[in-house]
Amino acid sequence: MVSAILDNATLAAADIGPSLSVAQIKSALLGLLISGGMLIPGNIPNIIAAHALHITSTEWARLGVPLGLIIMTGTALLLWLGLL
Repeated sequence: MVSAILDNATLAAADIGPSLSVAQIKSALLGLLISGGMLIPGNIPNIIAAHALHITSTEWARLGVPLGLIIMTGTALLLWLGLL
């Protein structure tokens, strides 16, 4: 999960600016964190770890994409309701 954050650091830097509210920044960061964990990012440590654990991108996508979509939907709902 830490790697997902680091992989998305450039995108977050481009998206987050002083004109955004705290809620918008929180939403952007949660979205980057959750969506970054949906697939095995293409950096070398993650590829090596996935290979060592015998996890293919297809296998992870079958689990990661639906799970990530459920988590993103739940997070969006909680943000919309003001509970997060």
